[in-house]
Amino acid sequence: MSRIHAACACAVTLSLALAATACGGGSPTSGGSDDSPKTLTYWASNQGASIEVDKKVLQPELDKFEKQSGIKVKLEVVPWSSLLDRILTATTSGQGPDVLNIGNTWSASLQASGALLPWDAKNFDKIGGKDRFVASALGSAGVQGKDPAAVPLYSMAYALYYNKQMFKDAGIAKPPATWDEVVAAGKKISKGGKWGIGAEGSNLSNNIHQVFVLAKQHGADWFTADGKPDFTSAGAVAGVKQYVDLMAKDKIVAPGNAEYAQNQSLSDFSKDKTAMVLWQTASATFKTQGMKEDEWGVVPAPVQSGAPGQGRSTNSMVAGINMAVFKDTNNLDGSRKFVKFMTSDPEQKILNNAYGSIPPVKSAQNDAAFNVPAVATLKETISTSAAPLPQVADESQFETAVGTAVKELFADAAAGRPVTTATVKAKLAKAQQQMPTK
Repeated sequence: MSRIHAACACAVTLSLALAATACGGGSPTSGGSDDSPKTLTYWASNQGASIEVDKKVLQPELDKFEKQSGIKVKLEVVPWSSLLDRILTATTSGQGPDVLNIGNTWSASLQASGALLPWDAKNFDKIGGKDRFVASALGSAGVQGKDPAAVPLYSMAYALYYNKQMFKDAGIAKPPATWDEVVAAGKKISKGGKWGIGAEGSNLSNNIHQVFVLAKQHGADWFTADGKPDFTSAGAVAGVKQYVDLMAKDKIVAPGNAEYAQNQSLSDFSKDKTAMVLWQTASATFKTQGMKEDEWGVVPAPVQSGAPGQGRSTNSMVAGINMAVFKDTNNLDGSRKFVKFMTSDPEQKILNNAYGSIPPVKSAQNDAAFNVPAVATLKETISTSAAPLPQVADESQFETAVGTAVKELFADAAAGRPVTTATVKAKLAKAQQQMPTK
């Protein structure tokens, strides 16, 4: 989540940010300063089961940082539902934090605003060097070829979670590795009020995560090499249709899932209503909802054929949370020290273990806590078969436009209306028309 899985749940248009003059940390100056060296403000995203849980996780670490550095960190945990709006307001008003968490899919859009401190070689040297971080995590920190706009803090990837007892009851000997196997298993299970797999049909960002991967598996990207939308390619259409067909044609997703947008599919899984779910860091949620660890298993998310890898074998987007500094902070040196602290090996182990995520710092991944089977699967996916969402300035508009198209197609499927290649292409063409023109 955990709340890592909600990292991109706020797919809001960033037009304000793109037009904004960078201004953060409450300073009207540009380029940052050290006018307030003894304090800094930190907006943390809501990663745990509640804001109070996050405060209990983070405050001891912030106290530790204050003891080491003499800098007091003023913490505010911001819900995902309002985080992006808060950031956009801060870029225009100048009344923002020094340091903040951002969903990694926002990196390129916020980078284009000019509001965030670029992490050039000099700044990376201040926190121990760029090569400490996993390459795939850095790939979701800004536009390729430019200095990253943020530093990876928590990393995640998608995996397929399955209910062991429901599989056993249906006579399924092993978890699926391909989409054909997912459908075959789902059809054996989908009867008597039970369903094969869960979906979040009204969750725009979750829709994007799934169809991004499926389009990759069909050989398509959502943008051309020069950053123009390409939503109606054969591969993109095929990817969207395959995802919606889990409900429309294969009938292994309950029609009611078309209205899901608040992680209800995880609750259904925990209550033995569905046998599979594609999710990020679901383990902690299942535990809080009463499942025992031996009741579910986790395997890599499915591919069309063969084994997960790059290109057509991509089976996850690179998910996670990045840590950014407003360029006009009043405590530039302290902000960099804080980022260094939060991305240090000891803190990476503590924080990612608390949230069930993966450290994007290579050396921290060696800790035993990140080598248990459920986490090891995610770590392997991040390293070998995950790809970043398009790092373009219009990424958030893409989430909104295409995510809404998929939502509408799920509504059609739930209502029994046909979902054909032509209808999918028409929805995606409409979505492309909604994108900003250059």
